[in-house]
Amino acid sequence: MDVKVPRKAIDRRVFNRFGGHASNTVCSFWLAGRCYRNPCRFLHPGAPPQTPANVWRRAVKPSEQSHALPDKESHGSGSQSLQKKSNITPENSPENSSVLSNRSIVMEEEKAPQKTQQAICQCWVLGNCVHGDKCKNLHSWFAGEGFTMLAKLEGHKKAVTGIALPSGSDELYSGSKDGTVRVWDCHTGQCASIIDLGGEIGSLISEGPWLFIGLPNAVKAWNIITNADHSLHASVGQVNAMVVGNEMLLAGAEDGTILAWKSGLEANSFDLAASLKGHSRAVVSLVVGDKRLYSGSIDHTIRVWDLEDLQCIKTLTGHTSVVTSLLCWDHYLLSCSMDQTIKVWVATEGGDLEVTYTHCEEHGVLTLSGMHDADGKPILMSSCDDNSVQLYELPLFAGRGKLFAKQAVRAIGIGSGGLFFTGDGTGQVTVWNWLTKPTSGPQ
Repeated sequence: MDVKVPRKAIDRRVFNRFGGHASNTVCSFWLAGRCYRNPCRFLHPGAPPQTPANVWRRAVKPSEQSHALPDKESHGSGSQSLQKKSNITPENSPENSSVLSNRSIVMEEEKAPQKTQQAICQCWVLGNCVHGDKCKNLHSWFAGEGFTMLAKLEGHKKAVTGIALPSGSDELYSGSKDGTVRVWDCHTGQCASIIDLGGEIGSLISEGPWLFIGLPNAVKAWNIITNADHSLHASVGQVNAMVVGNEMLLAGAEDGTILAWKSGLEANSFDLAASLKGHSRAVVSLVVGDKRLYSGSIDHTIRVWDLEDLQCIKTLTGHTSVVTSLLCWDHYLLSCSMDQTIKVWVATEGGDLEVTYTHCEEHGVLTLSGMHDADGKPILMSSCDDNSVQLYELPLFAGRGKLFAKQAVRAIGIGSGGLFFTGDGTGQVTVWNWLTKPTSGPQ
């Protein structure tokens, strides 16, 4: 792998959108009380000073842990209650997500917006809204309460397709369609290194010290502790989704195949165990729960596989478009699709899976992820193709807020201590955090 260290990042807080330099001239329009430029290239004396967006100012306590979506009847640890009830572990549980502990992360918090509108101002996004505080739309990257935006990490040239925070690591990893993995220092928010893999990255996950990167016709396995790396080759097209389960690395590919490698992670070995066939088109989503593998495809179906014998045991046909993401929560399976629905599946006494609830969105749904908020309530994050991420409190799908991006969010990563991350189509990674004391804001 070609690893290169980027040039030192430029602090852009004194740059304006006109000339690229700071102005020391006081704005005469501001003095007259009629300057509507936001931002303005001239000084507004008395305005609060700007701070760098990449300065992280929140210390994560060692005792803080990330949690999966809990059983709605349980008041204990999310992961423990899941294991006791059905052994179905959410995609972003502590076993499958990273744990940030024993290190300080400093982050600058953006205050919650004070407007009631749910639409973001597109002129503000482009940096040329002349209405300022009088604008009828939001001049903020989120609407809601109980959470905040901490930082925006910029550098990728194309859409972010995977975000991972390996357990015990001080570095955040993001993969993009631009063919690079960027390594971000959690202490400073700066890009520490760039790994050029020479091909479009379709997915990125971590398991223990291992980072798995989905490429065209291959998966790159990289041990971030020992720097050992393996290239797992197969003629299956782009690898779009990956998950680890039953001591196997499972990868969903463009040709509809799911490849299963027996992963001797301690011995640094990977042996191809099976090639699961059944989908007629590309596999784009995978999740493991209760000794089952669930796969979603462009062919509109969800296939259920037994992880012991690697055989397909049933096919679910509830969606009418591509099944973009899957998430296990206790004895439920959640699926989303470009057909503008999120479906909740539950196992019947006969062993079948049936849709017990369908939540409808105004736009196609791209990805699902789940975690606890600061009060321990289960939150579902639903990214839609209108460049927003909807936040819902389960099990009632009560609205908790909305996140905005310049382009659609296709990757959501979960950290500990209330941290989570989103990656959008422009290549930007945003760092978010649940607040311990919710602040008032738009609903």
